Amino acid sequence: MTQKRSSLSHPKTLFCFKRCPNKSEPENITHVSEFHLMGLPEDPDLQPILFGLFLSLYLVTVLGNLLIILAVSSDPHLHTPMYFFLSILSLADIGFISTTVPKMIVDIQTHSKVISYVGCLSQMSLFIIFGCMDEMLLTVMAYDRFVAICHPLHYSVIMNPRLCGFLVLVSFGFSLLESQLHNLIALQSIYFKDMDISNFFCDPSQILSLSCSDIFTKDIVMYFVGVVYGFLPLSGTFFSYYKIVSSILRIPSLGSKYKAFSTCGSHLSVVCLFYGTGIGVYLSSDQLSFTRKGVVSSVMYTVVTPMLNPFIYSLSNRDIRSALRRLHRRTV
Repeated sequence: MTQKRSSLSHPKTLFCFKRCPNKSEPENITHVSEFHLMGLPEDPDLQPILFGLFLSLYLVTVLGNLLIILAVSSDPHLHTPMYFFLSILSLADIGFISTTVPKMIVDIQTHSKVISYVGCLSQMSLFIIFGCMDEMLLTVMAYDRFVAICHPLHYSVIMNPRLCGFLVLVSFGFSLLESQLHNLIALQSIYFKDMDISNFFCDPSQILSLSCSDIFTKDIVMYFVGVVYGFLPLSGTFFSYYKIVSSILRIPSLGSKYKAFSTCGSHLSVVCLFYGTGIGVYLSSDQLSFTRKGVVSSVMYTVVTPMLNPFIYSLSNRDIRSALRRLHRRTV
C-alpha cells in the first residue's frame, strides 16, 4: 500500500484509466509515458502521397515567409510599422507550422504514431505560443491600419518604433501566459482517460479533455482563455475595421475609397482565413466527436493558413512585389 501511494505521488508517473478514477471504487490502471497520434490514415498506399504533400507544403511555407522577412528587412522602403508587423507575423507562421508538420513528416516516414509525454507538452506549448502570437499580431495590424486610415496625419507619431516594439513584446507575453495556463492544468494531472489523440499533433483542447483534472478548474481556465485570447482580440479587430469602413465611406472620391481599402485588403483576407479555419478546429476539437473533417480543419488551420499568408500579401501588395524583384536582381 505504501509503495503504491508513493508511486502515484511521483510527478512524472502517469496513469491511464478507461474513465477518470473514483475514490470510492478501485480502478485498473496502466502506467503510460507517451501519447498516440491517431489523426493520419494508416493506409500504406497513402503514406508516400501524404509525405510528399506535407513536405512540399512545409518547404513552400518556410520559403515564402522567409522571402517576406528578407524583403522587408533588406528594403528601406518597407521599414514601416505595417511591414514590421508583417515580418514578425511571417516569423510566427514559420514557428507555428514547424511545431507540428516536421514531427508529422517523420511519423509518416517511420510509420510511428508515438509522441512522448514531455514531447507532447512541448509541442502543445509551442503551438499555443505561435498560434496566439498570430492572433495577437493580426489584432495589432488591424490597429495599425485603423491609425493609418482614420488618423493619417498623426500616424508616424502614434505608431513610433517604441510603441511597435512594445506591442510585439506584449503579444509574446500574452502568448506565453496562455501557454503556461494550459500547461498548468496538464502538469497537475497524472491521470488520463485515454492516451489516443484523434489528431496528428497534440491539440491543447484534446489534451485537456483527456486529462482527469478538476472539471471546474478546466472550465474556468478555458472560459478565461476564450474571453481574453479569443473574444477580446477578435473584438478589437472588428472594432478597428468598423472604424476603418466608417472612415472610408465618408471619402467622396471612389478612387480614394479604393486606394484606402486596398491598404488593408490583404490583412482582412488573412484575418478571415485565420479565424475561419480556427473556428472550424474549435468546433471539431471534442475528443469524442472528432472525425476526419476535424483533421481536415486542423490541416487547414496549421498548414494551409501559414502557407497562404505570404502569397496573399505578396500577390496583392505592390510594395512587396517590388521589394522581391529588387531582392532578386541583387542576388542574380
